[in-house]
Amino acid sequence: MAYADPIAATSEGVMDQDEYGEGQATLGDRLTAAREGAGLDLGALAERLGVRIETLEGWEADQAEPRAAFLGRLSGMLGVSLVWLMTGEGEGPQDGDGLRQMLRSELRDLQRTLEESAQRIERLERLLGQE
Repeated sequence: MAYADPIAATSEGVMDQDEYGEGQATLGDRLTAAREGAGLDLGALAERLGVRIETLEGWEADQAEPRAAFLGRLSGMLGVSLVWLMTGEGEGPQDGDGLRQMLRSELRDLQRTLEESAQRIERLERLLGQE
């Protein structure tokens, strides 16, 4: 069975969602397209997920499928909906500006979490120092 070109784009520069539907592309095709759309290479995504590159290559080649927990993390990291990743329906890869905005938002959230964690650590250290 022939599959649609996973990096096809419309004239606006946004990937054509219809080419990623269930009958057109596989989970591996959509995962590859989303990873490339996010500007990540295999090594960078594998590191962020905490998996080996070979594992990610297997997913993209449809030799294996990620567990549900990884599918959720992948959709969040790549800026696509979980439904799109699994079926090709719904919100797929964003254009570069939309993805950068999403990544900036994620970065701000992580920075906020780190600041809150640092404050908790300081508070605990003070409490332990009072013993």
